[in-house]
Amino acid sequence: MQDVQNDIDALIREEKRLSAIECHDEAWTAGLLAGIEPDIIAETAISTALSELQREMGEDAAAALLDRMRDKLLGGEFCPDTRRH
Repeated sequence: MQDVQNDIDALIREEKRLSAIECHDEAWTAGLLAGIEPDIIAETAISTALSELQREMGEDAAAALLDRMRDKLLGGEFCPDTRRH
């Protein structure tokens, strides 16, 4: 029974992740169409995310996110050829 609940939780989390990607893609496109440079959009998105995460979950959670994202970046996860939604 616990495995079923874990599967359901994983599906819900994945659906939320995909929805978040869609929202961010729309915001990114809107920024580009408004003439905002990609580096400004990216820095603002990261700053907002870290501020909100720190406010909601604390500084350690924000630092842990930075560590995970750095590892993913250095591991090539964000290369255009490996980008996946």
